[in-house]
Amino acid sequence: MNNPLAVARLCALGLAVVTPVYAMEKKPASTSEYFVYFGTYTGPKSKGIYVSRFDPATGRLSPAVVAAEADSPAFLAVHPTEKFLYAIDEGSDPVRKPGRGVSAYALDRSTGRLTLLNYQTSGGEAPCHLSLDAAGQSVVVANYTGGSVASLPVLADGRLGPLRSLISHEGSSIHPSRQKKPHAHCFTLSPDDRFAFSADLGIDRIVAYRLDAATATLTPAGGPAAAVPPGSGPRHLAFHPTGKFVYVINELLCTLSVFGYDPARGELRAMENLSTLPAGVAVQPNYSTAEVVAHPNGKFVYGSNRGHDTIAVFAVDAVTGKLALVEHQSTRGKTPRHFAVDPAGSWLLAENQDSDTVAVFRIDPVSGRLAAVGEPLAVPSPVCAVFVRAN
Repeated sequence: MNNPLAVARLCALGLAVVTPVYAMEKKPASTSEYFVYFGTYTGPKSKGIYVSRFDPATGRLSPAVVAAEADSPAFLAVHPTEKFLYAIDEGSDPVRKPGRGVSAYALDRSTGRLTLLNYQTSGGEAPCHLSLDAAGQSVVVANYTGGSVASLPVLADGRLGPLRSLISHEGSSIHPSRQKKPHAHCFTLSPDDRFAFSADLGIDRIVAYRLDAATATLTPAGGPAAAVPPGSGPRHLAFHPTGKFVYVINELLCTLSVFGYDPARGELRAMENLSTLPAGVAVQPNYSTAEVVAHPNGKFVYGSNRGHDTIAVFAVDAVTGKLALVEHQSTRGKTPRHFAVDPAGSWLLAENQDSDTVAVFRIDPVSGRLAAVGEPLAVPSPVCAVFVRAN
């Protein structure tokens, strides 16, 4: 939209003004291509959600352009139909911006454009993570500062309905500044969508809930919460493709915790803890972990180290689910807050928040090792990436 008066009128009415993605429209979509949407921290450099085309034959990313302006859309999730995208508004809070927290967008798979549908409150301060069930009926959200988890229904047109569940965590742990109270850092669904698990950095627990996806309602699972070693600070978790194991990355101690999973009860059984750093490298004040991903083929697990600025690559024992270190690969930038593996498991994209770049790596299907491809792409303050098939 190039008419300033028209833009002003839309803003006055409270309607979304989405920056046109002209670069996306000029190139006909290939059936093999993806759009990659990047969540960012907004400020002087970033305006919101960015999008790029990704060629899985070469690993090439096109220049990133604004898909939608938003307030620190730090974590993204795509609806199973790939018609809608959902974003956390991490810059929101219940006082400064009442009613905000999670935004719903219509997604145009021909152009890459996003159009704001609506937003709803997440029920707590500093929402930081969200997930959708496989049928796309529910969104579950973790509120970091609020120390709570929430659920919202997804309506037929992709909009979000009002909050259905809001449950606060309780407790603390041993870190003098980071663990004085609960800090729910992710909310991830089990493969069958019956359970949702929140890694709470503040209490060193993985808390389980039952999810009724049809009504978007959460209830406590009833069993004991799974624990990680005191002071670990669990951040994110990933299920193994078989659904037998769960991998939890711990932010404060730079470790990975491996759990066995009982899908009937929704219970986790602790099996091992290991460092995400190289042997002999101690945790430094500026070191922390961020993301963990299980490869689609189930043979590898990847974790990101901020400060050390590497991806740790582990091989998975197919019987026990335990891990063996393969390598540490530089992310070619600073502070890899997130990384994403493409649906085929051929590529890994590392989002380097503090160097404003996204680096592309080819994944060796046999060893899991990473090989850098091309030059990193310029993206301002990138902190999340999701893939969507382009029409």
